[in-house]
Amino acid sequence: METLCISKRDIAAMSAVDVKELATRLEQDNYNNAFDGLNDWHLLRAIAFQRPELVEPYLHLLDLEPYDEA
Repeated sequence: METLCISKRDIAAMSAVDVKELATRLEQDNYNNAFDGLNDWHLLRAIAFQRPELVEPYLHLLDLEPYDEA
């Protein structure tokens, strides 16, 4: 199994087009295995934390909802 390594430099170099392609893959959900989809999801999530302006149109793919831990 290959480990996904995402650096801040990689994310800083991403464009809106790159993020759109990533989001399109996630929306189509046509992966050869579940790990490929999970890797894309983790990448989109990392981008959301470092460059939220790029991910704003695709937040629905991350299912980030506030919750009460109490």
